[in-house]
Amino acid sequence: MASHLLIIGAGGHGKVVADAAEAAGWQSIEFVDERWEQINLNNRWNVSGDLDAALARSDGVIVAIGNNATRLKVVIDLKRRGAPLVNVIHPSAVVSSYVTMGVANVLVAGAILNIDVMLGDACIINTAASIDHDCSLGDAVHVSPGAHLAGEASVGDRTWIGIGAVVKECVSVGHDAIVGAGAAVIADVAADRVVIGVPATRV
Repeated sequence: MASHLLIIGAGGHGKVVADAAEAAGWQSIEFVDERWEQINLNNRWNVSGDLDAALARSDGVIVAIGNNATRLKVVIDLKRRGAPLVNVIHPSAVVSSYVTMGVANVLVAGAILNIDVMLGDACIINTAASIDHDCSLGDAVHVSPGAHLAGEASVGDRTWIGIGAVVKECVSVGHDAIVGAGAAVIADVAADRVVIGVPATRV
C-alpha cells in the first residue's frame, strides 16, 4: 500500500474519507482546502492550502467534496494534470471481484457492490448503501447512507440518491436528478428531475 494520501476537501465528508482510508491502510493523510487559514486541522489530520506542493508529496489523491458537479469538475482537472487518483474503499465494504470501477470513488463502511456493477468516476457509495447486480452508475453519483438500488438499475451522472431511498430493479434515473430521502422509485426518472415520496413523484 502506498503511504501518503492527499484528500481535497476538509469538511465532514472528508473526515469520513480519511477514516476509511486509514482503515484501508494508508499510513499518512493530508488535506488541502481553500479554507486552510481558518481550518488547519480536520479531526487529527493537517490541512494546507498549497495544492501543487501537496500533490508533489502524495502517493494517491481523492476528492472529498460533497457537491457532485464540483467534485467531478475537480476530478477531471486532476486527471488532466496526471494526478495519482485512487479509490478509497473501507475494509468493511463488500465489493464483488466482478465490479468495474473508475477512479476517485469512495466506498465507506458497510457499502455493498454486487456482481457486474459498473461505477464511473468520483462516486460516493455511502454508509450501508447497496448496489445490486448489473447496476450502472455514471460519474459523480452519490448514493446516500442506507439507500438501495435493485438489480439492473441505472443512474446518470451527478445524480443524488437520498438517504434511505430505494430504486426498483431495471429503473433508470437520469443525469442530475435528485431522489429525496426515503423515496421509493418504481418508474424511470428523467434527467434534472427531483422526486420524493412513496411512490416517488416529481416535485
